[in-house]
Amino acid sequence: MPEKNKSNPDAQGAKSKSSKAKKEKPPAPEDKPFPEFIEQEYLPALKTAFGEQGVDDVEVNFVKEKFTIPGLSTQPDCWQVIGRFANGQRQFNVYFPDEDIKAQKAFSCSPKGAKPSTLESFMIDERKVSLDLLVFYTIQRLNAQKWLARN
Repeated sequence: MPEKNKSNPDAQGAKSKSSKAKKEKPPAPEDKPFPEFIEQEYLPALKTAFGEQGVDDVEVNFVKEKFTIPGLSTQPDCWQVIGRFANGQRQFNVYFPDEDIKAQKAFSCSPKGAKPSTLESFMIDERKVSLDLLVFYTIQRLNAQKWLARN
């Protein structure tokens, strides 16, 4: 009895090689080393998100310095994204104590150039942290302050 769909082994080998090539995806932005991710991905995406909210004077910096919250100034230096907008009248900080976006994070904000007085946990329920979620939660937290959109 003749076989109907006898396949060519060379064609199968080429097909599996091409499917492997198709399956390889570029690394996710979150897989970059921590400083590169913050500087190359998070800061530009955050500025874009602020622009979408109608805020065009945001200044964001990535620094490693002490907490400015009373009682925490004796802690070791911590990586922070510090944002200022509304002519410097509104400031927020996103803290990364472990130099890892997947690890513990914190948030603080303060109006009119005052030092923040409260440190809040940030994104504690998220199992997976992505660039989009990090930007979304930052904007959402500032909206909760009624700093961006009118509520």
